Amino acid sequence: MTPAAVVFDLYGTLLDVASLRDAAARVAAEPDAFVAAWRKKQLDYAWAAAIVGRYEDFDRLTRYALHYVAAGTGAHLGREDVDALMGAWQVLHPYPDALAALEAVRERGIATAVLTQGTRKSARAVLEHAGAFNLLDAVLSVEELETFKPDPAVYRLAARRFEAPPERIAFVTANGWDATGAREFGLTVVWCNRLGAPPETFGRPPNATISSLAELTEAIAALAD
Repeated sequence: MTPAAVVFDLYGTLLDVASLRDAAARVAAEPDAFVAAWRKKQLDYAWAAAIVGRYEDFDRLTRYALHYVAAGTGAHLGREDVDALMGAWQVLHPYPDALAALEAVRERGIATAVLTQGTRKSARAVLEHAGAFNLLDAVLSVEELETFKPDPAVYRLAARRFEAPPERIAFVTANGWDATGAREFGLTVVWCNRLGAPPETFGRPPNATISSLAELTEAIAALAD
C-alpha cells in the first residue's frame, strides 16, 4: 500500500547537527565533542520536560543545554558567543542526500512533511535556509501539543494531518529512539542508520532500515508491495 505521506524527522535526519561545529569552534577546544554533548543534553531536557509535564519550547531547552555544556567543559560564553551558537541552529546544512530524497518522494505523488521537536518558527527558518521548505506539504511541530517525542501524541499529529491510519504514514528518522517511539505508536518506520549503529534492543523494530536517504524510495516501494 502506497503511504499517504512520508514524514521526516528534522534534526539529524534531514539536517546535519554536526554542522554546528564551526560555531562551536569559537568557544571549544574540541568542537565535535562540544556539539555532541550539547545535542545529548538538549534531548535529555526534552525527554525530561515531557515526562514531568513541564513544557518549555525547544529553543529554550537548547539554550539551557548550551549553558550546561559550557559549564561542564569550562567554555566561557559571552553574549555574542551565545547568540552565534544559537543562531547556528537556523543555518544547519542539509545532508547531501536530503533534498534529492524529498524530491524523489514528491515525484511519486506522495505528500511530504516534517515532524519536529523544534518550534514552528525555527523549523521554518532552517528549512528555508536549507532549500527544503518548498519541498514539504506540512511542517508539524510539537509546539502544538506542548510535549515532545516520543510521546505518542506527537506521532498522532502526522496521522491526523494526513487523515490516514498510522500504518499509512511512513516516518523517516535517523534517531533510533525516535524510530522506536514512532513504531510503538503504529507508524510505518524507516530508520536511516547513517552511522551503522547497532539495532535498538528495546521496543518494536523499524519496518525498514537504510544507510542513506538515497535508498528511501526503494525502501518505501518495497514496503508498499
